Amino acid sequence: MSDIEGIYEDLEADVSLEEFREAVEEKVEQMGGLADEETAAMLIAHEVGESEVNGVADVEPGMEEVKFVAKVVSIDELRTFERDGEQDDGRVVNVEVADETGSLRASFWDEHAEAAVNELEEGQVLRIVGRPKEGFSGVEVSVDDVEPDDDVEIDVQVSDTYTVEDLSLGLSNVNLVGLVLDTDSVRTFDRDDGSEGKVSNLTLGDATGRIRVTLWDEQADQAEELEAGTTVEVIDGYVRERDGDLELHLGNRGAIEEVDEDVEYVPESTPIESLEIDQTVDLAGVVRSADPKRTFDRDDGSEGQVRNIRIQDATGDIRVAMWGDKADLDIGPGDEVALADVEIQDGWQDDLEASAGWRSTITVLESDVGDGGAGSGSSASDSSGDNAGLSAFGGDGDGPGADDTENEGEGEGESETQTEEQDQDPTDGEELEFTGVVVQAGDPVVLDDGETTMSVETSADVGLGEEVTARGVVRDGRLEASDVF
Repeated sequence: MSDIEGIYEDLEADVSLEEFREAVEEKVEQMGGLADEETAAMLIAHEVGESEVNGVADVEPGMEEVKFVAKVVSIDELRTFERDGEQDDGRVVNVEVADETGSLRASFWDEHAEAAVNELEEGQVLRIVGRPKEGFSGVEVSVDDVEPDDDVEIDVQVSDTYTVEDLSLGLSNVNLVGLVLDTDSVRTFDRDDGSEGKVSNLTLGDATGRIRVTLWDEQADQAEELEAGTTVEVIDGYVRERDGDLELHLGNRGAIEEVDEDVEYVPESTPIESLEIDQTVDLAGVVRSADPKRTFDRDDGSEGQVRNIRIQDATGDIRVAMWGDKADLDIGPGDEVALADVEIQDGWQDDLEASAGWRSTITVLESDVGDGGAGSGSSASDSSGDNAGLSAFGGDGDGPGADDTENEGEGEGESETQTEEQDQDPTDGEELEFTGVVVQAGDPVVLDDGETTMSVETSADVGLGEEVTARGVVRDGRLEASDVF
């Protein structure tokens, strides 16, 4: 085995021996005889080792050159542009490529752009050599060289229609159909160039999960126009990361439209009895009681608002503090609700309490409130822009010009003391007829009419959230029901 072959074997590079020998010969010529073949081979091995990455997720801005293998997910249209001082127009095609670790945008320029349009196909696996940089929607690679590889299999979805669980950092040209779970108000901010931008958020869910959607500028107003429970399609979105969570963003090149499709969203939840302090969890249950909204002054002089509800599942119950605009939600006893991304905190009298702030999502799954409620299968609207602070950052003219940073003031600086709901004890021996919503279906049954809770001794079969009337005699603070209907 020659020295060159030995260096090649140690390299374990994803290039053929023939390609490696050709690169060594070119290096010898470039150095004008200052290096022999063995030295040139070692230099080439070092360069190849520096640029080879294990997957798309390892490609980072700042690398001088990168080599990787990825599958073509989507191909944009050819675009032309004028170059300063040149007669011929420039050409570029953006291609979404991915492997099992992630995805990124590969930019093909001029002659490569023409070849991309004429020769590339979705699902094709490519070996790409290029220069990475930080792009508008994540890492982008400007392609210097590319060739197909039919021998490598990469298990990624080749489609521009995704479910929530399909999304990964760096994806663009994303179409997603989902159910509107939550919306918020439009917020404005100043960009560094002096222009004003707009941003809003909504939350979409499908059978695979939920995701926060950020709408920029021309798209932002739609968050206030869409109603919870509406099915929409996000067109040409792109995926970014914020605080460790994926978000789907929509700029001026994209769109969001109502569609006539059935989308199922089934929230997962943590049992209330297993909650621990400092967790961020999803909860689901029936509203047992709801307090009036209260306002308070923060330390910075601004005014906040909060409303407490108590929800119950099969394992227990917990008070939920709904902050900011969430305090305006029309939720009452008997409503079945799902609460996503709530924080578990140390509450009143050392009881655990859930805090629903700007990042939380509150969905009414079934309502007993009446005409003012959210309705069966719909979602309560969440306008979470209370005390929002937005700092500008530069964009390329399509979408973001700000970092969407809200500060709800979730419990910080309140100058009030929260109080527990008080039950009124009926007179012992009193004959009573009480109508309320079943907030506990065990022994005893507990009814709530929105103001008072009543424990009922009965063998009647009732279900959580059902409105019933119990008639009987009060004994030791409980209603011994002779009739339940």
